[in-house]
Amino acid sequence: MADDEGETGRPERISPERISEAEHAVMEALWARAPLTATEVADKVEDRGWSLPTVKTLLSRLVAKQAVSTEPDGRRFLYRPLLERSDYVEGESRRLVDRLFGGRAAPLLAHLAEAEALTDEDIAAIEALLKELKQ
Repeated sequence: MADDEGETGRPERISPERISEAEHAVMEALWARAPLTATEVADKVEDRGWSLPTVKTLLSRLVAKQAVSTEPDGRRFLYRPLLERSDYVEGESRRLVDRLFGGRAAPLLAHLAEAEALTDEDIAAIEALLKELKQ
């Protein structure tokens, strides 16, 4: 097994500390287009009404959590995500299912269906996925 592989034989994924909702907004900006300066990130999240110092604080936290890297670019810094969005979504999804539904996805789907939170398009997509998984 290679040094960068886990017990499953798959490459280890970066697993930073939990990312707050505010930090997630910054990550979305970086996932959409990186590298970005702090000013560019602030522009991308301007609908939040955050000042540049607030955005810099969030970026610093993400760097400390090893979710974002930074590199000097003249008198400014460029920020890049170290955590892939798909890995983040997978981890958060797993935590949700584990915490609220005992690690089982079926009760989650049942809850969504009972709460009428699934559209006809959602149901069709789930049916197609289940059909594909069965084959």
